[in-house]
Amino acid sequence: MAAMHRDAIDAALAARLVAAQFPGWAALPVVPVELPGWDNRTFRLGDDMTVRLPTAEGYVASVEKEHTWLPRLAPQLPFPIPVPLAIGAPGEEYPWPWSVRRWIDGHVSSRERIRDLVAFARDLAGFLVALQRADATAGPAAGAHCFHRGTPPRFYDGETRAAIAALGSRIGGATATDAWEAALAATYSGPPVWFHGDIASGNLLLDDRGDLVAVIDFGTCGVGDPACDLVIAWTLFEGESRAEFRRLLPADDAMWARARGWALWKALITIDNPQATPGDRAQAVRVAAEVLAEHRPAAAGVSS
Repeated sequence: MAAMHRDAIDAALAARLVAAQFPGWAALPVVPVELPGWDNRTFRLGDDMTVRLPTAEGYVASVEKEHTWLPRLAPQLPFPIPVPLAIGAPGEEYPWPWSVRRWIDGHVSSRERIRDLVAFARDLAGFLVALQRADATAGPAAGAHCFHRGTPPRFYDGETRAAIAALGSRIGGATATDAWEAALAATYSGPPVWFHGDIASGNLLLDDRGDLVAVIDFGTCGVGDPACDLVIAWTLFEGESRAEFRRLLPADDAMWARARGWALWKALITIDNPQATPGDRAQAVRVAAEVLAEHRPAAAGVSS
């Protein structure tokens, strides 16, 4: 995958691109946001807009995809999502298309900031149900553009088995293999529906009270199997909030098995990832343990 060094994608570059291609906005300040992102670098443009620059060639497909589909999805959803305003062209030694969006006020979510985790689970479940019910006619079928979210998790089979072998007894290799194979066996037979592809704390915004106010970053969205959107059951929710999230979603046991597979894959490849922060690795260990603990009784129930 071709890439531009992320440190080179800074506010000065974004300002040059805006000035060259959208002179009407050239006088507006361009400043970094609190969490600039990994797949894309985001900068605030004036008070009401953002500039969003992909950091690698593999993320470029999302620019046109989001510009096309987010305005069609927005009226069907209960919370705000990004509003695309313009697409920029390569220039100023930046090699890819980029976008301008409307600014959305909000704070990145975390357990500490969320006012009521059960209420948050309820709101997020409502958003996902509405997303799955949105008109999927002619929507982008899951594939490479969304890094295969929305497809069977088998695409990541080799990567997952390699991680299980490397981690071994640290994560319970036999149980992890069993959970992964259960995910592969739990095929999706429903109609293709819209999925977000990266329902994670960093893409869920809170208002000042700590309630869900917007869902952002649809770069991995598409139409297919929505099991990938359930991973947050383990990465954010716990106990009563996890139970409420699960109760409100129209997901059968097979979908939850696939969701466990998606959660397990991401956790396992993060545990020893040298680019992950200590906090990310600690969370990955916790998620893997909770997914495997849930798999054991689920597997027992199937065999009885």
